[in-house]
Amino acid sequence: MPALAAVLLSACGAPAATAPTAPASTAAAATTAATAAAAPAAATAAADVTAAPAEATAAPATAAADTAAAFPVTIKHKFGSTTITAEPKRIVTVGLTDHDALLALGIVPVGVTEWFGNYPSATWPWAQDELGDAKPEVVGTSAEGVSFEKIAALKPDLILALYSGVTEDQYKLLAQIAPTVAQPGEYVDYGISWQELTDTVGKAVGKEAQAQALIKGVEDKFAAVRAEHPEFAGKSALVATPYQGIWVYGPQDPRGRFLTLLGFTLPEDLGSITGAEFGGNLSMEKVDLLNVDALIWLDAKQGEGPLAEEVYAKLPVHSEGREVLLSSESPLGGATSFVSVLSLPYLLDGITPMLSAAVDGKTDTAVPTAAANN
Repeated sequence: MPALAAVLLSACGAPAATAPTAPASTAAAATTAATAAAAPAAATAAADVTAAPAEATAAPATAAADTAAAFPVTIKHKFGSTTITAEPKRIVTVGLTDHDALLALGIVPVGVTEWFGNYPSATWPWAQDELGDAKPEVVGTSAEGVSFEKIAALKPDLILALYSGVTEDQYKLLAQIAPTVAQPGEYVDYGISWQELTDTVGKAVGKEAQAQALIKGVEDKFAAVRAEHPEFAGKSALVATPYQGIWVYGPQDPRGRFLTLLGFTLPEDLGSITGAEFGGNLSMEKVDLLNVDALIWLDAKQGEGPLAEEVYAKLPVHSEGREVLLSSESPLGGATSFVSVLSLPYLLDGITPMLSAAVDGKTDTAVPTAAANN
């Protein structure tokens, strides 16, 4: 399996028997450690004109007051709860996709964690407009873990670790630096939904109403896609990657939830493979699970790895052209794994026509790949 794919799995917390986890690397790293004035046209108009600046500043002042009124706020998570007493100004994200939610809310973190892609400040194209000219420091990577020394040096007043798999010991270390919001206990590690993540970040920074508006905007886009593509409803779909044979993403993974939000269903037996994790390995003896109406392959190539196996080549999903092949090095492939409030609109625009071609029932219709993977 390509090294990048291994990083994708390890970052998502694959079992130790299959790939090293990001938290284990994190633990190792711990030890080294933002008035125009207008002249009145006539003296009688002076009152109206001078009132304009006050009206112009009313909205920002109200927004600031609303934000301040949101604190203190207490947020529950896997290791208890964290109280944030005032609006945070210096935020570090340990969660691998948490910075997307912050940027969507107009907040630039001082520190971020690199998952994959190697973009400046760990920020992919779909979020670069929101980042602007800012350059948050990368405090670690999913492969090597974060540096607690770098985080402490940034003097954060909030640490977010929502899309993560930090352990209780690691949480305690982070909490010694600044109030830390870890992953929620009701999800598997690296399993928080994009809606929950966005809402939680909104609460943490005093912008819950704005976060809810962002969520509704993306959910409305999903609804529009479902309306435009009724052929998705009830069709089966799956996301897989060629890791130690075949790795499949389950119903508790954001990638699996992305498909169900489009109207697809996941294979009935998928849960028996993934169990209480975000995904799991599929043996070639159970390769029939891949015979779905639309199969998204991340970092797989035709004629290589499991796609070269005779038992797979005989499946209709392959012979009838129902595969969508994406590279995680491309923005579209990256968006498929990020599944964030910022990446989803980009992902929906790019992958929808590919999925439509995959399920159209026409064996002579090729699924578009190159253009969508740019």
